[in-house]
Amino acid sequence: MSGQLKTKQYHELRQRLKERKPEFLRYDADKFFKLGRQEKWRRPYGRDNKTRLKIRGFPPKVSVGYRLPKDIRYLHPTGLKKVIVNNVDELIKLKDQKDNVIVIIGGTVGFKKRLDIINKAKELGIKVSNEGVM
Repeated sequence: MSGQLKTKQYHELRQRLKERKPEFLRYDADKFFKLGRQEKWRRPYGRDNKTRLKIRGFPPKVSVGYRLPKDIRYLHPTGLKKVIVNNVDELIKLKDQKDNVIVIIGGTVGFKKRLDIINKAKELGIKVSNEGVM
């Protein structure tokens, strides 16, 4: 998968990989209500733990093999590269890459600067993913 993926190819590939990837639950999450609510993966450490030993019939263990390919790893669902912007100057630097980039306004940016960034992005034709979040 060398080079830039087209949006349609990106969606198809991501969907196929999502279908293949299992839902990683904590060991014994199906047996204990308290653990089932904690939908967070925790590495099994027990000496005889069957998940740790990767025995067939037990929940799969998180491993590197389930990772997404480098080409699509940190991309936005639209297939564009995500860039965090905190001021208008950083936004202006991205005007050459506007077809390959989607902007995310930083969480520490205030209301006035956020409006400035959104207006400037519309002028430059750059997409903003969290423009409605205030």
